Amino acid sequence: MRKSFYTWLMTQRNPKSHEPVAILADLVFEDSTFPKHSDDFEVISTYLENEADFTFNLSDFDQIWEDYLAH
Repeated sequence: MRKSFYTWLMTQRNPKSHEPVAILADLVFEDSTFPKHSDDFEVISTYLENEADFTFNLSDFDQIWEDYLAH
């Protein structure tokens, strides 16, 4: 079973980085309503698009998701 996207994303945190994955990781870390147990693209992308308290470039998210699937 694959680990959740959130669990993987937390390994990418780096407050000093300007890479999109590190920025998203820091934003998600601060978001208490992020779907932390999901590994479903639709659930997470819908959340980022419609429910997140922050904005993030969803085209960057698509690449981050591909990186997540590769691990």
